[in-house]
Formats: sequence, structure tokens, C-alpha cells
Amino acid sequence: MTLFLFQFLIVIICIGLGGRFGGIGLGAAGGLGLAILTFGFGLPPDSPPITVISIIIAVITCVAILQAAGGLDLLVIIAERILRKWPGAITFLGPFIAFLVTALCGTGYVAFSVYPVIAEIATDARVRPERAMSMSVIAANFGLLASPVSAVITGSLAIFAGLHVSALDILVVTVPGTLLGCLVGCLFVWKRGKELDDEPEFQRRVMEGTFRPLDTKKNEDRTTSGTARKGLIVFLIGILLVIVMGSAPELRPLLKNGLTVERMDVPTTLQIIMLTTACIIMFICRIPSLTLDSGSVFKSGLVGVVAIFGLSWMMNTFFVAWNDLFNSVYHDIQNPIFFGLLVFILSAVIYSPAATTAALFPAGVMMGYPAATLIALLPLTCGSFIIPGGAQIGCVAFDRTGTTKIGKYVLNHSYMLPGLVTTLSSTVFCFILADLIL
Repeated sequence: MTLFLFQFLIVIICIGLGGRFGGIGLGAAGGLGLAILTFGFGLPPDSPPITVISIIIAVITCVAILQAAGGLDLLVIIAERILRKWPGAITFLGPFIAFLVTALCGTGYVAFSVYPVIAEIATDARVRPERAMSMSVIAANFGLLASPVSAVITGSLAIFAGLHVSALDILVVTVPGTLLGCLVGCLFVWKRGKELDDEPEFQRRVMEGTFRPLDTKKNEDRTTSGTARKGLIVFLIGILLVIVMGSAPELRPLLKNGLTVERMDVPTTLQIIMLTTACIIMFICRIPSLTLDSGSVFKSGLVGVVAIFGLSWMMNTFFVAWNDLFNSVYHDIQNPIFFGLLVFILSAVIYSPAATTAALFPAGVMMGYPAATLIALLPLTCGSFIIPGGAQIGCVAFDRTGTTKIGKYVLNHSYMLPGLVTTLSSTVFCFILADLIL
């Protein structure tokens, strides 16, 4: 047990070191931990998470080509028009739009594009921007759990392959569960803090002349190209095919494997559909070859792949090596609270729901938790709001009224309480739904 705790401490330290740099740094730190475990302690290295990485690369390829076709810009324009139509409901509508665009595209990149609009609309409507801004960031993160093409859901499919779980099995729990959780979060912030006109910091900025509303109306009257619309339609059809074929085995082809005949598995089906969808978008929209991989989605997606590669490889090696201990000590307990707390705490350091899922949920499978429990625990991978990062800090800058803040002690920021309320609510709802449906 002493050796186990010592090696586990090394794993935690490596995660902490990688978390300071994020992205590629997290993957590199995973490699360091893997080197210590294998060269230093002689643990046999487990296989890298090739299936998870392959799925994510296929999805990244499709979304990057959609971005090159203008499909993501089209989504932003549609979102802006909806937000401007009902400015008084921005506390609820802003987070819902952030959730929706993230769920459609499987990446938080698009949501980041609408944050300045949310800040401006809230200010114009004299609604305290902190309310809408804090929950929009939280909701966008949870939107990843409602997306059939996000790295969280596609990675979960690969991890849960032995449990015979389809994309639909996951989404029927996570979509309503996280939506209801986000609604609870919005209700929590609805009257949080003083009204904007009574906020001392906002009054000070107005009196000093330092308050400058953001000019985000430049996209309001922008026209959308037929190319972008075609690309988006093809992409949405591809998502629908992933859900349908992943949930209906009879639609997947029969493949001869030696003397046996088997259905094509879900991860392989997903990869083929996503790559095919990308190719169709590329040809229909006639995208120049130089722009295919030049967007931000491709770069950020590959950074995430590296993080998952190193981190998941290290964690899998550790958990497989101590599999007997997990089975003897934890298998009969079947208490998801301990595992869920570990997932949530480490998600704040790993700073990626996808990487957290890839790193820890294989251990949940080995520990014998049923599929329904593991699916219900997915909201706990969204603890990245604990330590403010790019989206949180960016939204502080977008809110020129000064109501959205990063506190003096770092952790006392505008996102902490809404994030905790949303995470707890989403997890509870997902457990209820998983128990009723699965």
C-alpha cells in the first residue's frame, strides 16, 4: 500500500506540473510520469489510448474543415441575432446560446466568439453582466457533455466500449441533465449581486469616463454565404448519422473476422462518418487547400490530443498495474462519491473535461462501476472553472462594467459559486435520469 501511495503521489505531482502549463505541457508531464513509473518502478507501460485519440482527430478534422467553410462563423451570426432579439432575458439566454453552439460544434471556440456580445447586450439592458457572463462560461463547458462530436463524448464511447454503451445512451442522460443543471445555475445568479445601476464599481467607471461599451454589432447585419450554409447542413447531417448508426447496430455493416462475423463497432463507425462528412464539406464548399488546417479549431484540437496522449497513457499504466488492488479494495464498495470527488478535484488541475475523462474513467470501468453510474458522473469532469483560465479571464475583460471579477485570492471569483451549483445540480439530475432511463 505504501508503494501504491508513493506512485500515486508521483502521478498527482506530474498532473500538477502539467496543469501549470496546460495543453501540450500536460501531455509532456504525463510522459514524465510515465517514465518514472516504467523506468523507475518497472511498471509495464499500458497501450496508448489510440482509439480515443483516433476518434478525436477525426472529429477535429471535420470541425476544422467546417470552420474553413465558414460554418462556425454562421453559427456565431445566428447566435448574435437570437441574443439581440430578447436582451432582457440575457441571464438565461446567454448561457443557453453558449451551451447550444458548443453542443453543436463540440468545441468551446464558438462560444468564446459570443461572449463579447453577451457582455454588451447585458450592459445595454442594464442587467448586471456578471450574471450572464459567469453562467455562459460554465454552460459552454457543460455543452461539451451534450455534444455527440465533442472529445468528452467520443472519448467516453471508446472507454465504455466494453460496457456496450452507445452515443444515444450517453446523450439521453447528459443533454437533459446538464441543461437542467445550467438552468439551476441561471436561477442561482438571476438576482445575484447589486443591479448594474447600483454597482459602485460601474458608477465609478462612468463618472471617471473609463467605461467604454464594446462594439460588437459589426456582425449583426453580416450576410451569410451559401457555402457556409451548405457546410453547416452537411455537418449536422453527419452528427445525426453518428447518433443513429451508433445507437442502431443493425445499420452498421457486418464484417468477417476470421471464422466469425461481427458488426462494425461504434468508435470505428464514428471515425469513418466524421472523415467522410469532412470530405463532403470540402468538395461541396470547394475549400482552398491552404485554408483547411489554418483555423484555430485544428490547432487547439491537436493540443488537446497531445494532452490526452501523455496524460491518459500515464494514468492507464498506473491503474492497470494496480488493478488487483482496485478490485480487492474498491470493487465491493461501489460508492461513486469517492470516485466522483477524485474526478472533480483532478479536473480542476487537468483543466479539460476530455482529458479528465480519458485519464480517470478507464479506472472507473476497471473498478466495476456500471455504465449508468459512469455516465452520471461525467458532469464532474467540468471542474475547470475552479482555477480561472482563458475563458474566465477573457470574460472579465469583456465585461467593461467591472462586475465580473477574479478575486484577490484567485479562487474567490465570479465563476466559483455558479460553477459549483451547476456541477452539483447536473450530477444529481444525471443520476436521476440514468436511473430512470438506463
